[in-house]
Amino acid sequence: MIEVEVEVEAGDWTDAIDEVEAVVERAAVAALGDREGGIVILLTDDETVRDLNDRFRGKDRPTNVLSFPAAEMPGVAGPTPLGDIVLAYGVCAAEAGEQSKTLRNHLTHLVVHGVLHLLGRDHEVDAEAEVMEGEERVILASLGVSDPYTLPHDD
Repeated sequence: MIEVEVEVEAGDWTDAIDEVEAVVERAAVAALGDREGGIVILLTDDETVRDLNDRFRGKDRPTNVLSFPAAEMPGVAGPTPLGDIVLAYGVCAAEAGEQSKTLRNHLTHLVVHGVLHLLGRDHEVDAEAEVMEGEERVILASLGVSDPYTLPHDD
């Protein structure tokens, strides 16, 4: 069973993207594939993400997406919690504009990216990045989103 909870803390998200919760849930479910689990996704502002990035990663600046894998919780009823994903509106909107993407497609990509982190994927070394980006491309293609690593974007 898959359980995706979407919390919208910054109204900019709902102002910018129609049915943003559905967009986020669709991306998360696609990234999970046949895996089971629960994810909470928070759509918030740059200041909240800056604070979290500083507290948990020692980086005093906002970033587009943060993933927080859940601790192992044996014996928990229902879907196993996989973790939380937090996205910053201002950073994401600016990136979408700079990369000539729609915010909707950029958000879809970042949710997929965040879910893959919760599933243990990483991109710290080139070989891992190549594998993770390949998975992202396949998942995004299934959602009708073009390759986010190829410019220019017509999304």
